[in-house]
Amino acid sequence: MKALLALEDGSIFAGTSFGATGETSGEVVFNTSMTGYQEILTDPSYKGQIITMTYPLIGNYGINDEDVESAKPQVEGFVVREVSRIESNWRSQKSLEQYLHEHQVIGIEGIDTRALTKHIRTAGAMKAVLSTEDLDGQRLVKKARESRGLVGIDLVREVTCSTAYSWNECAREHTGPAVFLYKVAAIDCGIKYNILRLLREAGCDVTVVPAGISAEAIAALNPDGVFLSNGPGDPAAVPYVAETVQKLIGRYPIFGICLGHQMLGLAYGGTTYKLKFGHRGGNQPVMHLPSGKVDITSQNHGFCVDIDSINKDEVELTHVNLNDHTVEGMRHKKHPVFSIQYHPESSPGPHDARYLFNEFIKLMR
Repeated sequence: MKALLALEDGSIFAGTSFGATGETSGEVVFNTSMTGYQEILTDPSYKGQIITMTYPLIGNYGINDEDVESAKPQVEGFVVREVSRIESNWRSQKSLEQYLHEHQVIGIEGIDTRALTKHIRTAGAMKAVLSTEDLDGQRLVKKARESRGLVGIDLVREVTCSTAYSWNECAREHTGPAVFLYKVAAIDCGIKYNILRLLREAGCDVTVVPAGISAEAIAALNPDGVFLSNGPGDPAAVPYVAETVQKLIGRYPIFGICLGHQMLGLAYGGTTYKLKFGHRGGNQPVMHLPSGKVDITSQNHGFCVDIDSINKDEVELTHVNLNDHTVEGMRHKKHPVFSIQYHPESSPGPHDARYLFNEFIKLMR
């Protein structure tokens, strides 16, 4: 079945559909990871986005029930050069195409993903519509222009949990400690499972709480530390989280990742801005400024903290991206609070930065 991907600037890409049929809209972006498509599909940070994979063959090791980062795929659509009809891995339980069909995610293959990626790099990430039903390109372009996009949209409400719950699962190859050492309240703005697994393995009794929780409700849990999770969309569109975080600074050790990092930036009185095409992939070099050490990191974000908007007497820059020198980490000078823009839990991606979970443990200790 034919499918069309139409961008708001008038660009149209024709291909063949796989997975579900229908029509969807979102911001079209690209991810440079060679593997990890299942983790990417299920990462809640991708809510509202149509993901283009730059690696040309996707789906060759299938899908399993263990390597997911949330309960279901979160992407609005999936774009690949070629989808593999053969999945070859001892852990595979179904094909990528079956998985997308089961969860009603529309995929398109057979388009020039290199050309699409180069176009996004030049023109920037933009709104798009992917359809198997309407094959009128100009009509789809009009729909793309009229779609909601990401700026100013609160997507956190669409992915956060509805009620608090305890997390007990560890990574597949590990077992957790017999005794919990620390109680952690994890604010769920779209939290990835592997973050929870690593906190659990580090000895944390983790309670995941909805993004709309109050500072008073968190205090009632009597935590040793507060974790601020990743999540989708525009950080400026979720001021209620930043307001809660602002009340928690100085009361508890705090560790923020991705959107959690941006929430801290807003809580410090700073601002955020949209990157031209964002950072998405498993090969982003980040330098830790105090030591000069460079980690290769997994990243997924389209917005960034403006460090110049934050009081430098209270907050210092700790990490920068070596590709574009944007902010990748900061810490409070007076309180046990730090954050990073990238994903130390990987899934997918390198494990270089997993030591940061131990830094959080040290602050709670």
